[in-house]
Amino acid sequence: MLDIGPIHRKEYEAETDRSDPVVVAEAPGRVHYLGEHGEPGAGLYLSSAIDRHVRAAVSLRKDNSIRFFAADLGERKRTTLVNLKYKREDRWANYIKVAVHVFAELGCPVKGLNFTICGDIPQQAGLASSTAIEVASVMALKGLFQISIGERELFNRLCAAGETFFGKNIAPVDYLIALSARKDQFLLVDEAAMELTKIKSTLSRYHILIMDSRVPRLGVEGELAERRREIKKGLEFLSRNPSPSLVRGGIDPLRKAMQGFSFRDFIGADPVEFMGNLPEEIRRRSTHVVREIRRVYDARDALLRSDMAALSRIILHSHESLRDLYEVSCPEIDWLVKRAQEIDGVLGSRMTGQGFGGCTYTILREEAVGEYRNRLEDYERIFGFHPMVYPIKIATGSRVISARRRVG
Repeated sequence: MLDIGPIHRKEYEAETDRSDPVVVAEAPGRVHYLGEHGEPGAGLYLSSAIDRHVRAAVSLRKDNSIRFFAADLGERKRTTLVNLKYKREDRWANYIKVAVHVFAELGCPVKGLNFTICGDIPQQAGLASSTAIEVASVMALKGLFQISIGERELFNRLCAAGETFFGKNIAPVDYLIALSARKDQFLLVDEAAMELTKIKSTLSRYHILIMDSRVPRLGVEGELAERRREIKKGLEFLSRNPSPSLVRGGIDPLRKAMQGFSFRDFIGADPVEFMGNLPEEIRRRSTHVVREIRRVYDARDALLRSDMAALSRIILHSHESLRDLYEVSCPEIDWLVKRAQEIDGVLGSRMTGQGFGGCTYTILREEAVGEYRNRLEDYERIFGFHPMVYPIKIATGSRVISARRRVG
């Protein structure tokens, strides 16, 4: 990654006071290993932060302008606090505006600011690069203003500011991971409670590779919206028929019906057996969601037991479910996953992200890496897409890297 400090100083050397501090912070990307495509607003994920980051540098200006520089792209944007609002043409800079809004709402003396960002998180790959821009910028501003604010309050304010700028199209789970992740720890993330549980990784002898299939992804939002409508209908049906045999033990169906059901309340049974004459698509989607919740819990238990064989089976079944029940995979991704799973030394491979192309992750031993890369040559020859491979490690969350005064 670029050394952002000197780049920032060079970019703004004529416009800032040499005695002002330049604060540099970073925030990680993330991977969901299990749990994506679950119940909206009540998902359960097995995730981690990854050792690919966005870095943000910030310093004060002499005037009231707010300037943004994306060093990787060589692009510049600008605004003022009075005009701090979402603009489609500002693209990546809108995510920095979210951070500025957080500290303006806190009453900090936000006037003129200079920002520089750079990063090595693959773009448009479902690895939360946009969230990393927001969180890195928030951490840099926190260091600049030297404000004491707890992780939970910062999370809440990020969610509120994100909704202000982007409506409901935010991912609070990604904020939580970026702020709270720890090195070498998987995260069991409960979206309903906005809480996470840390699970020590037992994969020290394995590598993790993210593979971008480079398959063009067209019409994805419409397809995913339809899936969400289908599982909503499935949950509505299950909630109207909450027989004690269907609802997991210890829950009073009548009381729960008044409070509202979640798919988690039905993990004790297979909904496909209880959904009557509903359309087949609704039954398949709902079955995927319920089974995936169980798989997340089972994966947690497998990690705690260091049961790699069980974890391998869970990853395999999860991809099969995304392919056959939720139907968000594609032939290219299925080919990549199947060929990876055939290699000795591969623990598991599965799609990750929104689907219909995009990425897979593969967990494998050192001796399997060469053969895995050889299979990618076959993929390019067969499908015509040049895949990109990104080795990752399970990483810690956001942090301030430096807060030093300008020199020279």
